[in-house]
Amino acid sequence: MLLEVDHLEVEFATGQGPLHAVRGVSFEIAEGEVLGVVGESGSGKSVTAHSILRLLPGNGAIVGGDIRYRGGSVLQYSPAALRSFRGPKVSIIFQEPGRSFDPIYTVGKALEETLRAHNPEMPETEVRERSIQLLRETHVPYAEQRLHNYPHQFSGGLLQRIMIALALASDPDVLIADEPTTALDVTIQAQIIELLLELKEKRNLAIIFITHNLALISEIADRILVMYGGLAMEYGAAGEVLAHPRHPYTRALLASILILGEHYSKETLHTVSGGTPDPRRPEPGCPFAPRCPLARAACRETVPALVADGTYHRCILAGEKPEDLYARD
Repeated sequence: MLLEVDHLEVEFATGQGPLHAVRGVSFEIAEGEVLGVVGESGSGKSVTAHSILRLLPGNGAIVGGDIRYRGGSVLQYSPAALRSFRGPKVSIIFQEPGRSFDPIYTVGKALEETLRAHNPEMPETEVRERSIQLLRETHVPYAEQRLHNYPHQFSGGLLQRIMIALALASDPDVLIADEPTTALDVTIQAQIIELLLELKEKRNLAIIFITHNLALISEIADRILVMYGGLAMEYGAAGEVLAHPRHPYTRALLASILILGEHYSKETLHTVSGGTPDPRRPEPGCPFAPRCPLARAACRETVPALVADGTYHRCILAGEKPEDLYARD
């Protein structure tokens, strides 16, 4: 297996006590595979992604579990090994590309800095040729001329393409796409998704795609991980998770998707009442229990274990959940 996350636990130190951001999350990804990670804000998606690269802030710490790349523990890497891991092995596209660029650097300078980080002796002519090639590969028009432009001279969609080019500069095996379509209109979103899938096929990339949008990820993912309250609530093959969701939270997410052609007078668009749990004071039981229409007293007592039943799901009501829960009217 290319990359494995095994019972990962991440905490942040705060003035009010430890914040439990990730609570025993496990998954794996193979070469050329797309793993979709979905869930509400605060569910631990981005923290999990940043933990893989050990890019947590000073008050954050991995307090349990392991992260393995081709069988070796990333948590045991020396600083030198970690530098060789970030970029050449696993790379990341951060949220909101407009905030990820230095406004006083041209795009060419940003690409040059990235290329030279792992190839300091690369000749100037090769740096330029490689930069142009990366921009062309990500379909940035007039690539050669655009090297001299600054970030503010690009649209959001083009900046995202350049961010993808930067992430690919070191030829990684795994690309983490942390909400790469946020703040883009639907047409540009579709183009970015098409580009990522094209690059996946061309480079045999493994992609971890993090998003709020379950409808979007349903079109491209091989496997889906549903997170809530820092926990993996459901995990499995995309077709199985989408067609036969076992956890009520997964069903709630699916029921909240707008479907073209539906009308409010004929179909019900479900919402989930209540709010997400406080990670400083996690629920003693299932974190979704306060919002779940099927929750019983037992659901609030202990965190359910992951059960293998078509998918891996974290619900003690397996086999008792009505199939029409959150069904469209």
